[in-house]
Amino acid sequence: MNNRYFFLRLIAIVTTVAIVFSACKKINEATELGGGLIPPVDGITTFDTTVSLQTFNDTFTFNTDSQYYDKNKEFFLGKLDNDPLFGKTDARMFLELKPALFPFYFNNTNPDSLFIDSVVLLLNHVENYGDSTIPQTVNVYEIDPIPANNFKSDSNYLIRQEHFTYTNLLGSRTFTPASLNDTVKAFKDTTTHQLRIRLDNSFGSRLLSYDSVKTSFNGAYANDSIFKSKLRGFVVKSVGNGNALMGFDLNGFNTALAIYYRYDKRTMPTVPNIDTTVVYFPFSNSFCAAANYVKRDFAGSPLAAAVGGTTQDPLVYIQSTPGSYADIKIPDLATLDNRLVHRAELIVEQVYDASDEKFGPPGQLYLDASDPTISAFNKHRVIPYDLQLLTGGSLNFGDFGSTPIDGTDGSGHAIKIWKFNITRYVQHVLNGTLPLYDLRLFAPYSLLEQYGIPPASDITVKVGVNKAIAKGRVRVGGGNHPTQRMRLRIIYSKL
Repeated sequence: MNNRYFFLRLIAIVTTVAIVFSACKKINEATELGGGLIPPVDGITTFDTTVSLQTFNDTFTFNTDSQYYDKNKEFFLGKLDNDPLFGKTDARMFLELKPALFPFYFNNTNPDSLFIDSVVLLLNHVENYGDSTIPQTVNVYEIDPIPANNFKSDSNYLIRQEHFTYTNLLGSRTFTPASLNDTVKAFKDTTTHQLRIRLDNSFGSRLLSYDSVKTSFNGAYANDSIFKSKLRGFVVKSVGNGNALMGFDLNGFNTALAIYYRYDKRTMPTVPNIDTTVVYFPFSNSFCAAANYVKRDFAGSPLAAAVGGTTQDPLVYIQSTPGSYADIKIPDLATLDNRLVHRAELIVEQVYDASDEKFGPPGQLYLDASDPTISAFNKHRVIPYDLQLLTGGSLNFGDFGSTPIDGTDGSGHAIKIWKFNITRYVQHVLNGTLPLYDLRLFAPYSLLEQYGIPPASDITVKVGVNKAIAKGRVRVGGGNHPTQRMRLRIIYSKL
């Protein structure tokens, strides 16, 4: 009898333990995204629901995306002629290169003793985006020396506007962007990651011909203002075909105008002594101007076909500044009763395309809220409660979910997945303390937004999202995509 009771008690204990571990697993699986917000076993019953949403593609215009760009950031040059999802891109650079100090002198005592060897534009290469094996031809022009082309070193310029005119072609080079990673050997210089474009010797001779005699202080090199009247700056643009953007650091050591020349350094009047040297006109952040012009052409692309109309889109196309966005509506959220929200995530999944191998996604995506009651021109606000200002003025993008995680789709392709944490915002919507906003998904460089908790007074904050413009695009599933639909997942308990 004792053995019989022992075995019955043992079976009961084993069964109980199995039930407890099963319950723990169910809770952990159901609330896995909660990241420790819910105790694994505490007597609380948790539920998991998915709320449907609607998605609509659109593109930014000059008026809705007036982006000024900082010359300290990465600049882009090149052409994308064959992105099968997003169409074409043309990126051009405008910049000044000047002597490091004024007044400036060449190594001569006689204005007739200077002889040009070559003059070369040098650009500090950072990276390539796209198909870097396709050759591109890059031309260098001189900005027209007219008063209207007033290139200001203390100004940031709009990226959607080509601000200056140019007609004088100074030089050209055809190369593959991939070759910019190679080692370059030049006179007194061996380096890598440098684009070198040789300019016409006539331009170099012109630079030498400006008054450089040490006894004169009213020539072109006397001060910055006079030099600027002689040389307004350079335009660098890709012509013909291409399918890659090249990123450059204007402030990098490898960016300069290199003037290779010979001069007579004789110490005796009748004994010539010719020497060869090089002088560099660098990009000085303090008194050199720069602008990056980026033109998008969506004509004939799937993105262009998806824009417009009232029917929701199964595929969403997000391209970095200047680019595109998606409006997101969640009407079903208004039908839910109040409950305790442990986690609410807007889940966004990349829909793989073969072109993704060459055209990668933006570094971060951003989600904000549309608020028609805002009096400012940009009627959008930072998602209340879930995005918060940190010390130094930045926002908590890491906790918010702007950075993607790695995943795979049903066919085994590597994809990116975004999980935006909007838990507190959803809780306040269900409590009735916040309105239900339409949301906007995009990949900006930076923007001005309203920050605050209505009805309290807002402040305007600058939100910096991505490190650079131009590069990055991704196609994701929309609200009615058959296998990778965008959705709002809510883990909750009943009150």
